[in-house]
Amino acid sequence: MVTVCEKDMCAGCMACIDICPKDAITIRDSLHAYNAVIDTDKCVECTACHKVCQVGQKPDCHEPRLWIQGWADNEDIRKRSSSGGIATALMAAFIEEGGTVCSCTFAHGVFGFDFAESYDDLRRFVGSKYVKSNPSGIYKKIKTRLKNGEKILFIGLPCQVAAVKKYVGDKLAKCLYTVDLICHGSPSPKLLDMFLKEYNCSLDGITDIRFRKKTTFHLYDGCEGILPERVQDNYTFAFLNCLDYTENCYKCKYAQKERVGDITLGDSWGSEMSSSEQCKGISLVLCQTDKGHKLLENSKIHLGDVSIEKALASNHQLRHPSVAPEKRKDFFAYLESGLGFNKAVAKCYPKIYYKQKLKELLIKTKILRGVDV
Repeated sequence: MVTVCEKDMCAGCMACIDICPKDAITIRDSLHAYNAVIDTDKCVECTACHKVCQVGQKPDCHEPRLWIQGWADNEDIRKRSSSGGIATALMAAFIEEGGTVCSCTFAHGVFGFDFAESYDDLRRFVGSKYVKSNPSGIYKKIKTRLKNGEKILFIGLPCQVAAVKKYVGDKLAKCLYTVDLICHGSPSPKLLDMFLKEYNCSLDGITDIRFRKKTTFHLYDGCEGILPERVQDNYTFAFLNCLDYTENCYKCKYAQKERVGDITLGDSWGSEMSSSEQCKGISLVLCQTDKGHKLLENSKIHLGDVSIEKALASNHQLRHPSVAPEKRKDFFAYLESGLGFNKAVAKCYPKIYYKQKLKELLIKTKILRGVDV
């Protein structure tokens, strides 16, 4: 197997696929790792894929000039957002000024990327997505739009932001604005589909999927939880406990306070603001560049001071990558043996698994109401 970057270290940014003139590259998803595999029969050894790959190169990151926290002035935006709605407020302002936004959306069973040119289009981007997305094809489109004089705001994971900047080059990047999201890691979408199928669902059959409501981390098919809301589903458990990310995430070079985007967004965990404001959602905002300052100044947002020490303490991904738990290898071994997602979690964490199963049973039989087990 000939790969673009080091084996099992592919971040899945897909930039190599877009730049290859011979369509010689495919992404091989083995559940626990991605690999960008080169078809040597098609390859003409132009090395374009290696030049655009950001995995083996030092990222162009900058120290934040500004650490702040806040939320969108528009209460509806804030209410619909996972956190404080800053991302949507930035996108709305950018579109009002004639720009185009590009970010991750879910459609036809795929977490891909698309463009928004109106406020109504932005609804497709709202909400956290705790799964690896597929930017394949979007880099070519962004480069074409930039060449045509459009201003583009790209919002994605740090590895995706680094990839789009490298793909379009310095000259075109003058009209490219970027926001990177504080990311703890991302699992293969095959794992999500595997989990859903155990509940007679599938990514192909879902039109609206959500991963959280403010501070409640839970998997929803539209408005309905896959399980009762007070029972933690095993997909969410695996994600929050860093169990099922792809291999590269545990060595992420973007897990530092120096950031790759013009702006960095995340949750303001550990905020000293009132509990009522925290329940509504508060975003953490880091600004690295003049472009970032311009985005913030032009947006309808409320911003205030934040404790840098608390922000760092509450977001380990600003200090170091997520640490793989000891059970991770066992978890994937169980999956590969055909055991299934839920049973693999049960094998690795039996006490936690059966506690949640008991809670689910008590809620369904209406024995448990308003009291935690």
